[in-house]
Amino acid sequence: MSEELERREIAAEQEYVDRVYVQLEASARSAKELAAEGHGRGRLGHEGGLVERDAMVFQAAKRIAQLDAAHEGLVFGRLDLDGAIDTEPRYIGRIGLRDSQRDSLLIDWRAPAAAVFYQATAAEPQGVIRRRVLRADHRTVVGVEDELLDAQALESSGADLPIVGEGALMAQLSRARDRSMHSIVATIQAEQDKAIRAPGKGVVSISGGPGTGKTVVALHRAAYLLYSDRRRYESGGVLVVGPSGVFMRYIERVLPSLGETAVALRSLGEVVDGVRATRHDEPAVADVKGAARMAELMRRIARQQAPGSPTDFSVFWRDDRIVLDRGVLGRVRRQLMSQGRRNRQLPRVANALLDAMWRQVRGERGRERGREAFNDDMLSHPAFVDFASAWWPPLDAPTVLGWLADPEVLARVGEGVVTPEEQRLLSKSWTGGGLSVEDVALLDELRYLLGDVPLRTDADHDRDDTVTATEGGVDLQELTTASEREYAPTGRAWAPPTHRIEDDGFAHVLIDEAQDLTPMQWRMVGRRGRTASWTIVGDPAQSSWPVPAESAAARAEALEGKQLHEFHLSTNYRNSAEIYEFAAAYAGRVGLDADLPEAVRRTGEAPRELPDTPDLESATRAAVSEIAATVQGTVGVVVPVARRSEVNAWLASWPELADDARGARAAVDSSVAPSGEDRVVVLTGLDTKGLEFDGIVVVRPQEIEDESATGRATLYVVLTRATQLLTTVG
Repeated sequence: MSEELERREIAAEQEYVDRVYVQLEASARSAKELAAEGHGRGRLGHEGGLVERDAMVFQAAKRIAQLDAAHEGLVFGRLDLDGAIDTEPRYIGRIGLRDSQRDSLLIDWRAPAAAVFYQATAAEPQGVIRRRVLRADHRTVVGVEDELLDAQALESSGADLPIVGEGALMAQLSRARDRSMHSIVATIQAEQDKAIRAPGKGVVSISGGPGTGKTVVALHRAAYLLYSDRRRYESGGVLVVGPSGVFMRYIERVLPSLGETAVALRSLGEVVDGVRATRHDEPAVADVKGAARMAELMRRIARQQAPGSPTDFSVFWRDDRIVLDRGVLGRVRRQLMSQGRRNRQLPRVANALLDAMWRQVRGERGRERGREAFNDDMLSHPAFVDFASAWWPPLDAPTVLGWLADPEVLARVGEGVVTPEEQRLLSKSWTGGGLSVEDVALLDELRYLLGDVPLRTDADHDRDDTVTATEGGVDLQELTTASEREYAPTGRAWAPPTHRIEDDGFAHVLIDEAQDLTPMQWRMVGRRGRTASWTIVGDPAQSSWPVPAESAAARAEALEGKQLHEFHLSTNYRNSAEIYEFAAAYAGRVGLDADLPEAVRRTGEAPRELPDTPDLESATRAAVSEIAATVQGTVGVVVPVARRSEVNAWLASWPELADDARGARAAVDSSVAPSGEDRVVVLTGLDTKGLEFDGIVVVRPQEIEDESATGRATLYVVLTRATQLLTTVG
């Protein structure tokens, strides 16, 4: 193939791409004009104008965001078809566009007309003669890669369709990595496309070994679902859950680049609204907090009386001394608890106490005054209102979880659920350390056990007025709010959360690295997908949870009643064959039942194993320097948890790295994703979940393996993160 031919083909495609961008800018202007017109409707002075304004501005804003996100690599594909199907080429892009005559200029990659771009093969060309992928730098076409799928049809058609390039997929695989995941929309393979376009209902399970593209396929599926049934998925919401904040920042550009912005991306430490945890507990503590039996511990603590709350109350009324002792209060508590979630009983507390007190009124004067007078006197009695409010205060989940930091409380409610040694570990973890990622699922469990504090509405007031008139009822919440009292047992003000439990549900839930979810995390995520469709991505051999059967049971409960569609990806596009053969040999040596996909490329660079040395710092520096000077993309330095700060200090204080790595800088804190200029980052084994790097340096792999009961699986994950070079030190 001559360079002149390639230049000619690139120039021809550039003309078409320029035409598409002209139309993109025209569409953006139209959307902005629509937004301006919408704002003008709001000045009409009536409610109809305001409604029209909101609708027009909302739709315009969505379209503008979609058009803005699509600028990079807008046009990436072309199909030349058998003349009996279509005489004009079809151009495939990130979004759909029509020209001023309403003729199709660009087909959205998710549209049925674009499906053949991914599904056609030489064995089954489906009417496609030539498939072309356009490689672009912003708006400039820099290369084309062709596949001739039907030579016979080309010959019979007499068309002039030159074949250019070495194959789009291999070109993409050799690209240097940066700190973000990129879409594979131009290079989706047939087995991946089947999973992306699977039925919208039920559960789509995507499995496969390392490097098979499970994550990015799942994200493309989310974009496809939003395209195919936008009303359902945009109104109900799409939740994407990943293992860590580092991972979520790594994937955050994929969906916007596909024209989708209405998706909630949350790590496991951020699933509960208003909570953000990044710290992980030590493995021994995490294993306890994730276990299914913790649901029983949360149930028990949620039923406990608030520490420091009063245990008895007495008052003299007319001729009777009325006493609420432990026995009476215990019966009232059990009665209230039997009627539903604790916080939901706030409107019933005063009535339940007044009922128990009225039964003790025996005197003639009291009986003559009657129940209504009794209620009025008690509810205007500051001592009673103070007692009732302090005895049954509104509670939030962090407060109740904090009770378990007291060893005596934990020992009492944890008997038969957690061992004395586990109690010691848990109590220590809840003392002054802040929330961990593993705590978030426990908080969510408590949220559902406690329930939301009922919000006051006009309908509530009207209903309660009727109850008061007919049944002598009263809402203690109304009394305490009106008198502006704060009765939280912790001594701080309590405010109802703005996000309610009933708002937790989504239309679609996507779980990545699903094999790592603990039983408690499955319960947390499951609550957000009771009526949702699901996409679940995972590889059991990479699991960091030590009791797979328990996790499988929790997963089955979360997905109960939903139809399952299973897809398996069998080709490793990430690792060179040399690197994956090294990782697979390790998996076999340590007894992991690993799914072994076939790597599609070789580089001639075998992994290097450097021997242990007393001077670990120098050995690590040398290994990092060599890899960083060789590859153009990112370099991961993976270390045991106990060595993270030490290795960070080595690299942060190492000026030579700037020269050898061509400006690379080590991240000082592995919990924060470095900026796009940072090529070298220090991570622990669990931090690497779902990520990939051009080069990996693994420091003291045996220590990573020894860190936890699932350390072998973690090290296997680490060994499969590199695309080009892998070195182990020590």
